[in-house]
Amino acid sequence: MKIEIKKRILSSIILIPLSFFFIIKNTFLFNFFLFFCFCLSIYEWHNMSNKKKYYIFGIIFLCISFYLTYSFRNNPNDISLSFFIFVIIICITTDIGGYIFGKIFKGPKITKISPNKTYSGMIGSYLFAIISSFLLINNSNLIEGKTYEITIELFFLVIIISTASQIGDLIVSFFKRLSKIKDTGKLIPGHGGLLDRIDGLLFAMPIAYVILNLIILK
Repeated sequence: MKIEIKKRILSSIILIPLSFFFIIKNTFLFNFFLFFCFCLSIYEWHNMSNKKKYYIFGIIFLCISFYLTYSFRNNPNDISLSFFIFVIIICITTDIGGYIFGKIFKGPKITKISPNKTYSGMIGSYLFAIISSFLLINNSNLIEGKTYEITIELFFLVIIISTASQIGDLIVSFFKRLSKIKDTGKLIPGHGGLLDRIDGLLFAMPIAYVILNLIILK
């Protein structure tokens, strides 16, 4: 167990800064990075659900999710990059909070779909997401030179995105269970496949895209 945790931490230390490098660049590098992730996600989904009735629906969903992620990041509005990074940080801290609280406090399971998901983990996910988002907002002037206010709307926005991320995690876990596999792949030491790591983002990004275009930029 300790070895797996070390692998998980080391992989995160390498992958998170690298991913943010591509995201902030917003050039050919980002588009190539996103396309690479899309192809790998399709490959992993194909391996785990080929010949299943739900196979084509997963392909369609991945196409839509990645397209909206591409459109989200390439939106010319100045706030798009900030909000894009904001969403990613919420998803990352949601995952971290759930993992840490779930391991420490354990407790009742949320559902049989994913036996590792507990109510304590869910609380940790929300707690870490809220704390990280508030820290980010409080220090926004150091990052962008702009100051944003912490409002009740922001609080509910964080809850919505964190919830979408957790639902994505549960849904991918459900299909892994149907496919009788533990991980979608072996690409990332300590984590599994790419889909194991971006499952929350796949659901959070489309919702954030809709919020950006229908509410924030309206």
